[in-house]
Amino acid sequence: MPAPEPAKIAVLLPAYNEEAAIAQTVAAFRQALPAAEIYVYDNRSTDRTAEIAAAAGAIVRSETLRGKGSVVRRMFADVDADYFVMADGDCTYDAAAAPVMVERCRAECLDMVVGCRVSQDEAAYRSGHRFGNRLLTTILSYFFGRSFTDILSGYRVFSRRFVKTFPAFAAGFEIETEISVHALRMRMPVAEVETAYFARPEGSSSKLSTYRDGVRILSTILNLVRLERPLLFFGLIAAFLAIVAVLLAIPLVNTYLATGLVPRLPTAVLSASLTVLAALVGFTGLILDTVVRGRREVLRMHYLSLPDRRG
Repeated sequence: MPAPEPAKIAVLLPAYNEEAAIAQTVAAFRQALPAAEIYVYDNRSTDRTAEIAAAAGAIVRSETLRGKGSVVRRMFADVDADYFVMADGDCTYDAAAAPVMVERCRAECLDMVVGCRVSQDEAAYRSGHRFGNRLLTTILSYFFGRSFTDILSGYRVFSRRFVKTFPAFAAGFEIETEISVHALRMRMPVAEVETAYFARPEGSSSKLSTYRDGVRILSTILNLVRLERPLLFFGLIAAFLAIVAVLLAIPLVNTYLATGLVPRLPTAVLSASLTVLAALVGFTGLILDTVVRGRREVLRMHYLSLPDRRG
């Protein structure tokens, strides 16, 4: 009986203006995973990122649509492998942890392993980013029942099933949040591994804006809640409208019981309108919840239809 072919591993490195770090990043992953194919997807860099990555031995491709989400969407569509190792091209993630993460994914038949960052330098992982990560993790856990320790980590290992069933829509750094929600809504087997997180090499600068990207990530979470948990989302809105309607109606009812009159007709009309609106919003949540469940079943069947080539 012939021996099974070894698993094919692809390292995916999105990069934008990383000429100071990309060669070191490619070399580190080449050393950690000698048999892997290393792809660098250049996102319209204005420096020598693509040229240096090619010289370092990476397969270089380009994505013209700006944003990390656009690059990840393109990488997942173009590259085929049994395991996908995704990291950033800034040499902040520990490439030596990649074999451990891949083996964990293989041995336990997981669909995703997240590299939880353990900072080796206080300046590498700023306090604002830490606070934002904890806040977003808490929000995600509240709405989806479970979460990850580090939902914004860009260091992950995926199975082929995950990559080929992930409907990436995010354009920017909120892509990590979308990836996390996809795993949660599909109830995929996942795990976390602590990995070192280093400061950027000299000459390399972060493209992440704490406030701008934080707001975009929070907006993405709320939008995903609307799409994936419509009954909860619209139910909360309906409950708020109903409470306001009741608060407006209480004085009117008291006046009516005491005098038999309704002197504030506009308030009564407003209260009745809010009650009707609350009912409509609630029914909207119920209908959309049924639609989402059907869509999720279709996505799950597509996920199960893909051959599992992990070995």
